[in-house]
Amino acid sequence: MAIEVGTQAPEFTLKDNHGRTVRLADYRGEKNVVLLFYPFAFTGVCTGELCALRDELPRFVNDTTQLLAVSNDSIHTLRVFAEQEGLEYPLLSDFWPHGDVSRAYGVFDEEKGCAVRGTFVIDKEGTVRWSVENALPDARDLNDYIKALEAL
Repeated sequence: MAIEVGTQAPEFTLKDNHGRTVRLADYRGEKNVVLLFYPFAFTGVCTGELCALRDELPRFVNDTTQLLAVSNDSIHTLRVFAEQEGLEYPLLSDFWPHGDVSRAYGVFDEEKGCAVRGTFVIDKEGTVRWSVENALPDARDLNDYIKALEAL
């Protein structure tokens, strides 16, 4: 079960698709964070979701907001995926220890070995202000993220 709205977002440190270290704490007091978990790079629904975000990127990466997308793929897979799809926001690897951050947020499917489609809007103080969890085959509506960000 995903963590609840109103709770402090679990801290994490992950590598992005370029091997850079990204910490949730890096954004504390600076930016709201849209933290999006997705099952796998190169799959149809995931590619569609991440490209839709790419196409609306100024809404999700700007002076007040940072988009972070997390999967259980390796950084090498994420690098190729980002290059192929023109994704210019951080794709974070929760590969090893496998799924630790996904588990902390309550969105890891133990049976399938991957994160489900969980999204969290985290405010500048680190509090989860909005979340949604979709089943693996069901794409999320990014307009919902926009409304949640506007409410902050």
